[in-house]
Amino acid sequence: MNNQEFAQMLYNADTKRQALSQSDYVTQLDNESDAYDVQHALMALKAEEIGGYKVSLTSKETQNMFDSTTPLYGAQVVSHFKQAPTTLSTNQVLDPLAEVELMFTAKEDLFPEDSLTDLMNKTLIAPAIEVPDSRFLNWFPSLSKYLVIADAAVGGFIVYGQQVETMDYFKTPDELAAVATVLYHNGKEIKTGNATEVLGNPLLSLQWLVAKLASQNRQLIAGQHISSGTFLLPEHLTTGTWQASFSHHLSDVVLNIE
Repeated sequence: MNNQEFAQMLYNADTKRQALSQSDYVTQLDNESDAYDVQHALMALKAEEIGGYKVSLTSKETQNMFDSTTPLYGAQVVSHFKQAPTTLSTNQVLDPLAEVELMFTAKEDLFPEDSLTDLMNKTLIAPAIEVPDSRFLNWFPSLSKYLVIADAAVGGFIVYGQQVETMDYFKTPDELAAVATVLYHNGKEIKTGNATEVLGNPLLSLQWLVAKLASQNRQLIAGQHISSGTFLLPEHLTTGTWQASFSHHLSDVVLNIE
């Protein structure tokens, strides 16, 4: 099938909540260009405004899992960015995970020539729990990176806490690399993580995304959100209350799954 037909298959799997078998599509894509073409066609089928992007494979460990040497991105529709506290139902997802991230929001259009300090001045920042999800069965961590890209970087939901001016909470780019987090499920500590897992600094993830989009004649524009990459290896998202707590006086993020 061609890229448009494959995008339609992914769209149908998403809307009907019927996951696809990886084995049926292992030879469908063999390069990044076609994979992003499928993703862009998929987003067009959703007929909803793009609310922003998520960046994946931002640590060496996750890159190795998916046989990649670079990050990748996925577009996300507006309705899948949720302000915490919020509740999601298991029938809204297929095979979800939980990741802990920092989310940036562009206050103005972003450009490849922007320095890290420029990016701080041009953004709001918020703590977040990302819920990766895939249209493929048993996807983590065996899905090919090309299928990950086509599937909008296994985009699910992004649940974010209080947004604040980035420059109000962090005086220099290096300070962002010092952010730490703890993930809890039903009050029990599950994992801890650090911002250094995100390309060494989440601002570098944002900068990578701006440049990558520009290479495809696309742009991060004012109002769009960017989930910049996970501080920790993802956990399977089960029912109950999930909470991420952050250092640097950032707000907690609470997500209920029922």
